[in-house]
Amino acid sequence: MLLSLLLFSLAALVLGAPTLTDLSIGDIINSLGIGLVANITVTITLESLETNLVDVAFTVKNPLPIELTLERVASSAGINSTEYASFDHTFSDPLVVPIFGTADSGVIENVLLTQGALASLSIIPLGYLDLLNTDVNLQAGTIFGQLGIPLNITGLKQEKVPTTYELSS
Repeated sequence: MLLSLLLFSLAALVLGAPTLTDLSIGDIINSLGIGLVANITVTITLESLETNLVDVAFTVKNPLPIELTLERVASSAGINSTEYASFDHTFSDPLVVPIFGTADSGVIENVLLTQGALASLSIIPLGYLDLLNTDVNLQAGTIFGQLGIPLNITGLKQEKVPTTYELSS
């Protein structure tokens, strides 16, 4: 009888214990305030005014003592919860971010200006963008970009990422 009561109490304790299954890796990173993007560069051409497409490059920073290798990034960026740009990019050569280091994304072409190019011009003087929602497919703990543990991190957010705008012909 006492053993049954003890087992029942233990089962109730274990089943009633809160779990972290409701938190995603993205939620944890957001809660810790770890920004993974150091800066963004947006290249605007005259053609952008007609097509509403720009080129974007960004620098990824790795605050972890393990190598990260990015395979795909889907992101929306804007100001004050208003989306101005959106893209979904798969790296032809995965982007290796060294331990405690940074890596440049290279140019990501044809990023859509969701508000249109003319409406987007007003945010240039601000000098920053908020990452409203970013999903990343990566391998964690890679060795020179190989092996690693596959992770899909969803819902990443980051405020006031320094952004520069370049005009190109």
